[in-house]
Amino acid sequence: EELAKGVVLHDGEGYIMAVIPATHHIQLGKLRKKYQRYLSLADEKDLHELFADCSVGAVPPIGKAYNIDVIFDDHLNECQDVYFEAGDHTDLVHVTGKDFRTLMGNVSHGEFSRHM
Repeated sequence: EELAKGVVLHDGEGYIMAVIPATHHIQLGKLRKKYQRYLSLADEKDLHELFADCSVGAVPPIGKAYNIDVIFDDHLNECQDVYFEAGDHTDLVHVTGKDFRTLMGNVSHGEFSRHM
């Protein structure tokens, strides 16, 4: 529940990173309805180009550092601590829940994932 993962989505307008707990599945239907955009999962080629300094499957959930818009799931709003991969499969970043929310900044959030 406290391990955040970034799921990169795209449509005709560009990319957006949805940050959700690693124990959850993203609900694309809710996102499409909320943002009135037909978002779908970005493919590995896109991820490699966007995150050339990261290992495959280890994208950190800080899209702003890569000039990608971010939204995050409200489930992460309730966490005392948040962890996320640092761009590889070796290093893990730990921040307090408060620091995570600060790191996310003034981005949109909502409930768009469900527990697996």
